[in-house]
Amino acid sequence: MADKIKLDIISDVVCPWCAIGYKRLEKAISELGIEDKVDIEWQPFQLNPHMPKEGQNVQEHITEKYGSSLEQQKLSQERMTDFGGELGFKFDYFDGMKMVNTRDAHILLDYAKEYGKQTDLNMRLMNAFFGERKDVSDRTILIEELKAVGLNADEAMARLDSDDVRYQVQAKEKYWQSLGVSSVPTMVFNNKSALTGAQPVEVFKEVLTELLEK
Repeated sequence: MADKIKLDIISDVVCPWCAIGYKRLEKAISELGIEDKVDIEWQPFQLNPHMPKEGQNVQEHITEKYGSSLEQQKLSQERMTDFGGELGFKFDYFDGMKMVNTRDAHILLDYAKEYGKQTDLNMRLMNAFFGERKDVSDRTILIEELKAVGLNADEAMARLDSDDVRYQVQAKEKYWQSLGVSSVPTMVFNNKSALTGAQPVEVFKEVLTELLEK
């Protein structure tokens, strides 16, 4: 049997399906009782790398990027809210909600990895954006969320001013794109196989069980 599964999750903190996908994965791991058998590392992916500092209204953004009508968006949001509710994750879509740039968030997630707090911070940022109406590109908010998971906010925020750190995180993003990752969430198991999208809990359980039995 395999000792541990190395699991890279390529995602963005403003990606609703990434939140749903992770919560389903988490449920699968919990139901199998293999929390100590899976090493998760979050990898950067920006859905909107060129998003300006002021952000963009979510409805306008989705219409512009995907051509979805407001009716289609409303149905999609209701569906995601239901999926989230089943998994204990809150989606609170509201008029005036903005899509924001997540470059700084990914740099801080890279920092959090060094202290074993990457998943904690990632989920705090997702909860803040989707459930608490917070702008996760706002540095004041980022400081709050770093402190919420017990990280040194001053040390972490200093990383945002480092050109070298920015380059390293961008290089990671480009690396995964060079391997063919073009949508998120993408979950890569032991650097060999991958699942894309928010798969059902049972699919995750099958894949994890198979990998551990090898």
